[in-house]
Amino acid sequence: MSKIPQKDQNRAHKLRELISYHNHRYHVLDEPEISDEAYDSLYHELVALEEKYPELKTDQSPTTRVGDQPIDQFEKVTHVVRQWSFDNVFNEEELREWDARIKRYLAKESNLDPEEVTYCGEHKIDGLKIILTYKNGLFVQGATRGNGVVGENITTNLRTIKSIPLMLKDDIDIVVGGEAWLSRDEFARINKKREEDGEPLFANPRNSAAGSLRQLDPRLTAERKLDVFIYDLYQFDPKKTKLELPSNQTDELAFLHDLGFKVSPHWKKATSIDEVVEYYDHWHTHRGTLPFEVDGIVVKVNQQEYQDALGYTAKAPRFVIAFKFPAEKVTTRVEDIVFQVGRTGVITPVANLTPVFVAGSTVARATLHNEDQIKRLDIRVGDTVVLQKAGDVIPEIVEVVTDLRTGKEKPFRFPKKIAGCGGDGTIERVPGMAAYRCVAKDSFDQISRKFHYFVSKKAFNMDGLGPSIVDLLLAEGKITTFDDLFTLTREDFEGLPGFKEKSVTNALESIEAARIQPLSRFLVGLSIDQVGEETAIDLANHFGTLKKIQGASKEELEQIDGVGEIVAESVATWFKDSENKALVKRLSRQVTIEEMTEMTTDHPFSGKTFVVTGTLANMSRDEAKDAIRACGGNIASSVSKKTDFVIAGVSP
Repeated sequence: MSKIPQKDQNRAHKLRELISYHNHRYHVLDEPEISDEAYDSLYHELVALEEKYPELKTDQSPTTRVGDQPIDQFEKVTHVVRQWSFDNVFNEEELREWDARIKRYLAKESNLDPEEVTYCGEHKIDGLKIILTYKNGLFVQGATRGNGVVGENITTNLRTIKSIPLMLKDDIDIVVGGEAWLSRDEFARINKKREEDGEPLFANPRNSAAGSLRQLDPRLTAERKLDVFIYDLYQFDPKKTKLELPSNQTDELAFLHDLGFKVSPHWKKATSIDEVVEYYDHWHTHRGTLPFEVDGIVVKVNQQEYQDALGYTAKAPRFVIAFKFPAEKVTTRVEDIVFQVGRTGVITPVANLTPVFVAGSTVARATLHNEDQIKRLDIRVGDTVVLQKAGDVIPEIVEVVTDLRTGKEKPFRFPKKIAGCGGDGTIERVPGMAAYRCVAKDSFDQISRKFHYFVSKKAFNMDGLGPSIVDLLLAEGKITTFDDLFTLTREDFEGLPGFKEKSVTNALESIEAARIQPLSRFLVGLSIDQVGEETAIDLANHFGTLKKIQGASKEELEQIDGVGEIVAESVATWFKDSENKALVKRLSRQVTIEEMTEMTTDHPFSGKTFVVTGTLANMSRDEAKDAIRACGGNIASSVSKKTDFVIAGVSP
C-alpha cells in the first residue's frame, strides 16, 4: 500500500463511500440524487483505480459485487437460528379463530393481558427466503432457507443484489432474514429476451428469482436485476455501539431500515384484528399496483414479550399467521380437448386453452380429470371458462360461463378410439371407475411413460436417464423392454443428438448402480396396474421373495392388509401373463433382487399406521418411512380413521 500515492488512496476511499451512498439512495430508498450517467462515471473511475493498484480492492468495494469465476456446487450452511414456516389461514373466520386461540393461550399460559395484543401486518412476498450474516458490519454470508435447519451458501450471488449492503454503518454482528424477489417489469424483460433467443420462458417471477439465485455463475445472477426486502432480525450483538434491540416488530422494521437494509414500506401496525382485516382487504384489491408479486399478508403479534410467551408448536410459531389471498381466477377459452395416455393405459382428458396469465404464470393446459368431471361442469370445446390455480399451483377449471355461448359449442363425448392407445386405438371404461383406458397396451405413449416410471427415483432410480433420454432411446430403437436398458453400451449412446462424453458416462454409471434393487423397488418398476410404492412394500414384506409373489393366488394376495380384491386380481393376472413372465425372467438375469429383511414385531411401532408429511429436519421423508417400516410400522398416504400417528415436518 505504501507504493500507492496517498492522493489515490484517499480518492479510492471517497469513491467507495460515495458509490455505496448512491447505491443505497437508488436501490434501497428509491430516492436517487444523481443521474445514471454520473453514477457510472464514478463507478468506472473506481474500477480504473483498482485495476491500476490491485491492493486498493477490498471485499467491500462496490466493484466486487460480481465474481469472476463460477463455482462447482453450493456448500451447505447450518442456520444459527431455525427458519420456520408459517401456518396459513384462507378466510376472515379462520383469522379470527387464530386471534381467539392465541388470546386463550396467553390467558392460560402467561401473566400478560391478552387484550393488549397488537399486530404488525406485512406483505407476504412471493420470492425466495434468504438469511444474511454480518460480522463487524461486513456482509460475510448469505444462505437459502433450505429445510429450515440447513440451507445453501449463495453468498457470491447475493452480493450481486445492489439493495443488499456489503457494509453496514455500524460495526455490529447481526443475522437477518428477508425475501429476494424479481419485479414484474424485470420478469417481463427477461422473458422477452429469452423468447428472442429461442429459449423456454420462465413460468413466474418467484421461480425465476429462485433459479437466478441458484446459478453457479454469479455473472448470470447479476444479469437479472433482483431485489430484496428484509423483515426479521434473528441474532444481534451490538459490540461497542449503543444500539439496543427493539421490543416489537414495527420498531424492528424501522431499526433494520436505519441500519441500511431495504424494508418493504407497506407494513401496518394494527391495534385490533379488525384493523388487520382492513389491511388485508385493501391489498387484496390493490395487489396489482405493486411492482412485485404478493400472495397474501403475514400477521405477527407485534410485542416481543408476547411472542416469547406464545412460543412455537412442533412446526410453526404461534405468534405468526399467513393470511393467503383467495386463488386468483381468470377467464379463458377451451380451444380443444385432447387425451393423455398414462403408463397403465388410463386416459386423462386435457383442455387446451387460450394462453392466459394467472397467479404468476401463463397457463395453456388444464386437466379435466375424467368424463364425470366434464359432465358435471358441462365443458364444451369453444366454451369460455373460469380458471384458477388450486393452491396457487395446479391449473383447474371451476366454472363455465354459459352466458357467452354462441350455440356452436357441442357437448363433449369420449371417443371410441384414441390414436395414442396403439393397435386400433380402441378404449374401454375401467370397471367401477369414471376412467377410460386403452385396450391395447403397446402404444409409444404408454411404453415411454412406463420407462419414465421404471427409471424414476421411486423405482430403479437411474438418475442419469431422464425422460427425454429414454424417449430418444425408444425412438432410435435402442430399447424396447426394460431389460434392454441393462444391455446398453457406450456405442449405443455415441452419435445420438445432444450426447456428450459426460452424459454418456452418467447414463452408464446410473444403469450399473441400478443392478442391485430391493424387492419392493423391483415390483414398483414393473408398472403393475394398481401397484404403487406402498402396495409393493406390502407385497415384499408379506412374501419376502419374488418367487413367492409370482406363485401367489388371488385369495392369498387378498390376505394382505391393504390389498383388496381389485389389487389382488391385478397382481395375480399380471404374473400369469406369458409376456410378463418372460420380462421378469430376463430382468432377473440383469438385476440382483434383495429379499426383504424380517420386520420387527415387538417394537411399539409394530402394526401402527403413520402418515409422514412436510420437510423433516434430520432426514428425508423416504428415510423416515424406511425407519418406520424397519420398526414394523405401516405407511399411509393420507389421514384416515386407521391412522395412529402423523409426523409433520415444515410446510406439511
